[in-house]
Amino acid sequence: MKLFRCQACDQILYFENTRCEASGHVLGFVPEMAELSALEPLDGEAPVADAAPLWQALATPESSPVRFCSNVAHDACNWVVPADSPESLCAACRYNRVVPDLAVPANLFAWQRWQAAQHRLVYTLRRLRLPLANRQDDPAHGLVFDVLADLPDGPKVLTGHDEGVITLALSEADDAERERRRTAMGEPYRTLLGHLRHETGHHYWDLLVRDTGRLEECRAVFGDDSQDYNEALARHYANGAPSDWRAGYVSAYATAHPWEDFAETWAHYLHIVDTLEMAGAFGIQLMPPLLKQPSAGDAGTAQLLAAEVDFDPFGPIGIETLIEAWLPLTYAVNSLNRCMGTADFYPFVLSEPAIAKLGYVHRLIRT
Repeated sequence: MKLFRCQACDQILYFENTRCEASGHVLGFVPEMAELSALEPLDGEAPVADAAPLWQALATPESSPVRFCSNVAHDACNWVVPADSPESLCAACRYNRVVPDLAVPANLFAWQRWQAAQHRLVYTLRRLRLPLANRQDDPAHGLVFDVLADLPDGPKVLTGHDEGVITLALSEADDAERERRRTAMGEPYRTLLGHLRHETGHHYWDLLVRDTGRLEECRAVFGDDSQDYNEALARHYANGAPSDWRAGYVSAYATAHPWEDFAETWAHYLHIVDTLEMAGAFGIQLMPPLLKQPSAGDAGTAQLLAAEVDFDPFGPIGIETLIEAWLPLTYAVNSLNRCMGTADFYPFVLSEPAIAKLGYVHRLIRT
């Protein structure tokens, strides 16, 4: 993710912004150019996004007019579509298949939170140039999201994936419920965006590994995925992760089965590239002043704590460049979070085998 500028006044903007407070312009995200644009109505004054049917994006003044995704009416989207498009939904909302009853205020609020995470996910997948067929494009394996509310007398909805269908539990948009589940499962980290990144890992394992004949090379990295999945999960939940799991995995849950190892590693890869893009947008450099006072251990310490995010994480770079910037950034932000008495920003340790798995995902995406 990156920072944006208002084309009308140069004000700094953020991805979810819907109005520039400095210029007063309504804002819309133009997915074709990955740009948040100030908009001008083509039909007179328009104080809000859904008050005018057609807009001109100032980021592309010579292009055709645009209109908002129909989910702007639910305050759940700020993306635009070309005015002549037959689609009513934008390039992110088009993956919605089942949504909860939005007439219920609590459902609407929870769904808006899922939508915000989904838009960030789709931004990253598009930046990585990954295949993004939806269910209309590919009825058998296209990507879709079903956001389901718990039934009063039924079992709780569980987040999961099945052949491109990603089920999301509406209840997890409630911070208290998500924290309860995180604590019950002994996880150090659980977010809506993390769920989405993990579940798309399963989807892309199908597309990029299973369906392209790369099973054996993937098994050489993550292990034999042909072992019974349900039995493996049952063992994991009964016995937990091996005590030495940190030596080879990004998380305890990654030890459950090679599919979960891949999905967890995939999620961490998306964490890394997306966060580093934002770090670069802020011009973040890390050089602790203590390193300017030479000592015998400075060479090794500098390697751990010094970094400059002066590259495009989505560009033609190696995994080594990403990791060399990522590790110092996590050490710095973890330390800042602790000063505020909050949980670590990145509560994980990346071992050499885990970094090798990230390298596999990196090459899989970029080749």
